[in-house]
Amino acid sequence: MGKDRAVPETRVPDSFPVGVHMIATEHHYIVKDEAILGGEPIVRGTRTPVRALVELWRLGIAPEEIPAHLPHVTLAQVFDALSYYEDHQAEIHAYIERNRVPDELIHPASKKDG
Repeated sequence: MGKDRAVPETRVPDSFPVGVHMIATEHHYIVKDEAILGGEPIVRGTRTPVRALVELWRLGIAPEEIPAHLPHVTLAQVFDALSYYEDHQAEIHAYIERNRVPDELIHPASKKDG
């Protein structure tokens, strides 16, 4: 459950419209490109990181509803991103933590009452 699996990465074939530095993963819609977010896993053809889809899902947004929030992402891409997350939880959690805004920098008006 949630273990990172050692899966060799391969270069994306030339037939795909991707950048020179783009690397395929074992998930069709998920790639890495050092020129985009420093190689963080993203949805192919976008600059949307897997962590963004995971965070929406963890906030309680159903996978089927995520494309309504991010119209440039398809439902198939959402499910593939969540599948990637299941296989690479430690990696995605590290990206989430690295990009987390510290509580002291969040404007009080934007915080939920509670």
